Formats: sequence, C-alpha cells, structure tokens
Amino acid sequence: MDALDLRESGLLDAYSQAVVHAVELVSPSVVTVELGRAPGGRDSRRAPQQAGHGSGFVFTPDGLILTNSHVVHGAGTIHVALPDGRRLPADLVGEDPDTDLAVVRVSASGLPVVQLGDSRAVKVGQLVVAFGNPYGFQATVTAGVVSALGRSLRSRSGRLMDDIIQTDAALNPGNSGGPLVNSRGEVIGVNTAVILPAQGLCFAIAANTAQFVVGRLIRDGRIRRSYVGVAGQNTPLARQIVRFYDLHVSAGVRVASIEPDSPASRSALREGDVIVGFGGHDVESIDQLHRVLTEDRIGVSTPLVVIRGTEKLEIDVTPGLH
Repeated sequence: MDALDLRESGLLDAYSQAVVHAVELVSPSVVTVELGRAPGGRDSRRAPQQAGHGSGFVFTPDGLILTNSHVVHGAGTIHVALPDGRRLPADLVGEDPDTDLAVVRVSASGLPVVQLGDSRAVKVGQLVVAFGNPYGFQATVTAGVVSALGRSLRSRSGRLMDDIIQTDAALNPGNSGGPLVNSRGEVIGVNTAVILPAQGLCFAIAANTAQFVVGRLIRDGRIRRSYVGVAGQNTPLARQIVRFYDLHVSAGVRVASIEPDSPASRSALREGDVIVGFGGHDVESIDQLHRVLTEDRIGVSTPLVVIRGTEKLEIDVTPGLH
C-alpha cells in the first residue's frame, strides 16, 4: 500500500469512526411510530386497521417523543416500537401542521434520550447522520453532508416553513420524524421531506425551530398564532405608487374577501385593499403576512398599512387567536 492509499485509509477510518460514534449515541432513542385507522363501518368492535408508520425519537426519559405532524395526523391509534423490543400505546400531546412537528407520549421511564443541539451552529458541508425506519426497515442509518441552510419548504397546511436544512443523507418514506444528527450525536434537525424523483434532495426542520415548538406543544397542545381573517392574493404594485410613497416593497396582498365576524370585518379594511405592511413590518406576499401574524399580536391593536386605489392608509386591526 503506497502513501496515498494509507492517507485515504486513514480518512475513511476517521469518517467511519464519526458515523459509528453518532450511531452508538443515538440509535437507542430512535423509535418506530405506528398508526392505526379508527374502526369503520357498523361493527365498532373491529380493531383499528394499520394505516402506516414513521419515525421519531425520545427526548425525555419519561417518554416524550418527537415526530412529524404528517406522520400522526388523523391517526385512530398510535403505537411506538422501542429499540428494546417493547411496543407501547402512545397518546398525542400536540401537533403543529404549520411546522410539521408533533409530540407523542408513552408510559415508560428511564428511556435513553437524545439531545437537541443548536442548529445555528450548523455549517454547510459538515457531516450529518440520518436515522429512521424507511419502508419498515428498522434502525436504518444514512450519512451525508449539509447541502444548504435556510431553505424554505411548503408544509402540508400551506404555510411556508423557514430555516429548513437541506442534506444529501438519503431519506425514504418512513424516515419522516427521525433525527438528523451531527458527529457528536446532537439532533440538529427533524427529517421531514424528500423531493422525488430527484436524488440527494432531502430536508429537515431545524432543531431550534423544534425546541420552540416542542415547548408550546407540551404547554398548550398547539401553537398559538394570530389571524386577521382575510383571503388574499399576491399582486404587483404600480411603480408610480411605489415611488410616490417610497415603499420598500414592489408587491402586496390584495384582499379578495373578508371573513364574517373576524378581526378584519371589525376594522375599516375593505375588499380590494392591498396590504403592504403590518405592525412595522413590510408585507410583500401572503407568506410574509403569515410570518408576522405571531402569538404576541393576539388581542393587540396593530396598524395595517394598505394601498386603496392611489391612497396609502393605516388601519388598526386587532388580530384574534387562529
């Protein structure tokens, strides 16, 4: 073996050691989440039918498990298969379809756990390891690198998820809800989606997003967001309007309709108005409006900046609980 072969062998050993170390730390906490459909038909004594499965991981010793919302949404029953062979019934603590995260609980204690890391410290190109149970093949491990940071991905609820991690670590159906970890075994993301038929385009929800959402789900069972009650569409603004009012946006959200008995219906907002600002934030699209409709706006009178015809108006609206 020449010097080049020796160097390559050493690099391979270091890479392998990093992956093996992560696997040893994380594998005991990765679970299979099994779903059953509620019994149908007239015979209510029928057992729920198997509806599918996904992945998850234990993050507290007393049985709290993090997974994807789309894995457990609408399930009649939930069971969790632990790496030690136990299969336990689980209860849904809460879910948030807008970030595709959910927390379930099993009655157990002393479970091995993984730690949620700081996704802000993640670098493009660093080694990552993904865990899950694709197509029922339990305890499957794949490795790759962080391909990109700060991606946006549309959730199944229609909202845009921000701060998504892109990786080339292979994911397949059944991987959803499993952890994406660094070489220290810290969870930096929650596997959520792949783009088919492309290869190597896989995505995970950042761990910092997960930490925030988990706390709210444990406390409230849901994420509290504000709403104003309008249906809108993205629309460009006339350049003369942008220049005249020195706007920082070139488009806005045209109000197509206003929900009855909504915060918007109790304000001076009208159909046809184009929203360009909310609470001091520029609004150029429906996604941006969603982002600024946060929990802290609930019940707080907030200025909404609109273009009505050729006029720029400021309208106060008090968002409600979504």
